[in-house]
Amino acid sequence: MDFPATLTDQMGRRITLMQRPRRIVSLVPSQTELLAHLGLNEEVTGITKFCIHPEHWFRTKTRVGGTKQYDLAKIAALQPDLIIGNKEENDREQIEQLMQLYPVWMSDIFNLTDALQMIEHIGAITGKATEANALTKEIERAFTSLAQLQTQTRRAAYFIWRNPWMTAGSQTFINDMLQRCGFENVFSAANSRYPEITNEQLKAAKPEVILLSSEPYPFKEKHIAELQEICPDAKISLVDGEMFSWYGSRLLAAPEYFSAIIRE
Repeated sequence: MDFPATLTDQMGRRITLMQRPRRIVSLVPSQTELLAHLGLNEEVTGITKFCIHPEHWFRTKTRVGGTKQYDLAKIAALQPDLIIGNKEENDREQIEQLMQLYPVWMSDIFNLTDALQMIEHIGAITGKATEANALTKEIERAFTSLAQLQTQTRRAAYFIWRNPWMTAGSQTFINDMLQRCGFENVFSAANSRYPEITNEQLKAAKPEVILLSSEPYPFKEKHIAELQEICPDAKISLVDGEMFSWYGSRLLAAPEYFSAIIRE
């Protein structure tokens, strides 16, 4: 990519970069992990307190707050020439504040196609187009192999929260991952992307499989028994939420993880 360059992000916003970014702040854990995979150790100066991968970045990079609440003074001290965020994961009001001061590239991801496009765009912006292209091709191959394992469709509910119970609905990246595992999301027709549900609604939905995510709510073994009373015939499992909801380089490992779930 030649600079200066005017780019369009996944929210349809146009931003102008005068040069290849040298001081990047990432506000999304899965995209932070992607930047590390692309080899941008020197360029990434700021991350969030939830950017736990890679671990050495978590220990050594400046943490500018969470994904919803940032320390604007810390960000200013880093003098970023690019901030990378996400429409769903970041707070709109604070992102708009940052947009007044810095170039901000926003992702907006609902499915695997969006995620691959994001990877390609970030690779081009950061001078890592070759690495990003190789990564997307490898992810595509892995998901093609995953599709070949599917022999049946099973009705599933994917839980992200307790008190109240909340599940992943349609128009979510999680829903796309469920479909790629051969699951039919029993709450895909809900009005909300992350609907709150009652015990009665869960019982009426009759899921064959219930998946309890490790994030954002840390479900444990004790919650399996609680849900088993509501759906005694369902197979209930704890699953790694990063595999279902992180849309950066983590996608390399996701198909193998999903394959184990399918076989189980």
